[in-house]
Amino acid sequence: MTTVIIGSGNVASHMAKAFTEAGIKLIQLYGRNEAELKRISKEVGVEYTTEHLKEANFYLICTSDKAITEVSKQIPYEQSLVAHTSGSLCRDVLEGPYRKACFYPLQTFSKDRKLDYSKIPFFIDGGWESDNIILTELAKKISPHVLRINFEQRKQMHLSAVFACNFINHLYAQAEIICKRNDIPFHILLPLIEETADKIKTISPRQAQTGPAVRHDQNIIQFHKDLIKDPNQLNIYTTLTESIIKMYEL
Repeated sequence: MTTVIIGSGNVASHMAKAFTEAGIKLIQLYGRNEAELKRISKEVGVEYTTEHLKEANFYLICTSDKAITEVSKQIPYEQSLVAHTSGSLCRDVLEGPYRKACFYPLQTFSKDRKLDYSKIPFFIDGGWESDNIILTELAKKISPHVLRINFEQRKQMHLSAVFACNFINHLYAQAEIICKRNDIPFHILLPLIEETADKIKTISPRQAQTGPAVRHDQNIIQFHKDLIKDPNQLNIYTTLTESIIKMYEL
């Protein structure tokens, strides 16, 4: 099955590596950023172009959500299967004469991070059963964790991932700011971060919650608020504290 990956960002870079490591026949990288395409091409040993799109059995669009529709219009091949990697968009954002699908890897991708692709869950959503079979077989060459889900499920999955990953990382960044402001090395928090992530493998996050909010310790909560000088951090602290208190009211 001949494949072309479209895009030059983090997702495209990692999918190119995942596909080539899995022995999937990747025949071209296509995108606008020639410097990034050249870098990815060198890493995976696949030719790249910013101009002529080769005909292939499968195209994987790994661009930003806002670019998917415009990019999809550039694929003219009616017999091809085209999928995007967005967690929040339906198949119908793809505009072209081909078969449409979604091929969603649930992971956070950063350019210089080495990942074990066999641990990544892939969520498949094709317009035809035959396409679901093709995409499932393709994904299983990369990872055993492959699941077919519909658009409604995928939207909710992506939303939960934003809470579990993007928001959590933002809180790490806020913690780092507090540490730097007070000459405290951020790495001191790493054992705490690791234990917090590790224990939810065996107990639910609700059971794992600790801290002054779950104890309704208003003295410590007010003490913390008095320490915070940044209005944005105070708003974050107050909002999350109130959310935790509300969850454990009953």
